[in-house]
Amino acid sequence: MLPRGLRQLSGLRRGTSSLGIRPPYLPRPSQSRGLAGTLPELTKDRYPHVKRGDYATLDGNHLKFFTGLLGENRVLTDPSECEGYNVDWIKNVRGYSQCVLKPKTTEEVSKILSFCNEHRIAVCPQGGNTGLVGGSVPVFDEVVLSTALMNEIISTDDTSGVLVCQAGCILETLDSHLAPHGLMMPLDLGAKGSCHIGGNVATNAGGLRLLRYGNLQGSVLGLEAVKANGEVLDCLSTLKKDNTGYHLKHLFIGSEGTLGVVTKVAIQCPPKPKSVNLAFLGLNSFDNVLKVVKKAKHELGEILSSCEMMDALTMDLVVSHLKLKCPLIEYPFYMLIETQGSNQNHDEEKIDRFLEVAMEEKLVLDGTATNEVSKMKNIWDIRERITEALNHDGYVFKYDISLPIENFYSLVPAMAERLGSDAKRVCGYGHLGDGNLHLNITVKEFTQDVLKKIEPFVYEFTSKLRGSISAEHGIGFRKPKYMHYSKSPASIQLMKQLKALMDPRNILNPYKVLP
Repeated sequence: MLPRGLRQLSGLRRGTSSLGIRPPYLPRPSQSRGLAGTLPELTKDRYPHVKRGDYATLDGNHLKFFTGLLGENRVLTDPSECEGYNVDWIKNVRGYSQCVLKPKTTEEVSKILSFCNEHRIAVCPQGGNTGLVGGSVPVFDEVVLSTALMNEIISTDDTSGVLVCQAGCILETLDSHLAPHGLMMPLDLGAKGSCHIGGNVATNAGGLRLLRYGNLQGSVLGLEAVKANGEVLDCLSTLKKDNTGYHLKHLFIGSEGTLGVVTKVAIQCPPKPKSVNLAFLGLNSFDNVLKVVKKAKHELGEILSSCEMMDALTMDLVVSHLKLKCPLIEYPFYMLIETQGSNQNHDEEKIDRFLEVAMEEKLVLDGTATNEVSKMKNIWDIRERITEALNHDGYVFKYDISLPIENFYSLVPAMAERLGSDAKRVCGYGHLGDGNLHLNITVKEFTQDVLKKIEPFVYEFTSKLRGSISAEHGIGFRKPKYMHYSKSPASIQLMKQLKALMDPRNILNPYKVLP
């Protein structure tokens, strides 16, 4: 058995030694400047093949209706106030909406959509605007319907573990609210401090602990949504079992605001774990990474809650640009393995034994483990702030795909070889436990030439391995024309028929999801 001194991080100790005696990792100085303060070119200019639909242009009468309904303070028309709603947070796409609406109730959403449908005004529903595929911002001048003020927590049932809330509640706020009840949200994202639960549901967000708690669609018991014509659809069941015909809630989960606007959600929340352990490991090959994840699933079983991986170039991003400290020296690959359970002694003994065997078999070369909250946060910061660090490296081409686990990393070297000197950096990280790779390519600036080298190659490569072109971020604006790599023609046709049935005038989030 390893001594409890195993548990240390960056010199802050609860014992005497780490898994191995290694010199500290020395961060390298930043080699590039970030993009802070800059804006991308307009989406209509960067992607000229997309044409504005036959929608009304906003006029004084439209604004008069909106201000009469919401009041002047909840109708934003000043360009400086609208700017943040027009640009995605990684600054890849930008619309030019001249109006942002901020309803507080389902009734107000209903009246807004009914009016927009009647007057053929395109609407872009928006939550926390943390999406990474351009699905949450306008493409042209669509009216933005923000759920930011729909942030009421309606009820919390300690016994059943069911939370009911409005769509604009921030994920981290909900998690903090549940803590005194001994519960937690079944979803955890790097953007938890700003993403909205309605947006999470609308994109069927994945996150860091899908391995333990499953897809969000499995935790959503019910929801309320407003259709394009203003009709309110009440599917807000709080029952774990409700087998009464078609499960209509699933039409909206993952629909990215194209079939209706989610206004309320009922979520099944698991008990908050009494015991959490986190290990950060250094490995010398991806083959060993695969062996460790297989061993973790078998040896840690029911307490395994997260299994993440990143390569050396990804680690360099957070060290160089954000000045975070890596607790280990440089290795080709790193893994984060987390356990959650109810008995600290049992769980600690289990993960210690797992790590001891992994090191004896030379699968893991070095590592550190902890159950102290501050030290776990330091480790998770390395993983959760990767996207932020990427923004400092240049323009980022981001790809979120699912691959068979044995091929999880294969796309990274293939893309690096294909791009050569055209790319500053080609790196990969992601949710190894469920086969979700985040491929990132940074360049000095966006060019169509580089884009053509990446797409459709990245999707063809994924399709040949029978992967998915979107694991958890959705389709948004950037992937509709590649949908056929993951969906059959019959499936796409049925999706189009559903859209035509539920939004015949195509006012809800146009240019998104459907080819």
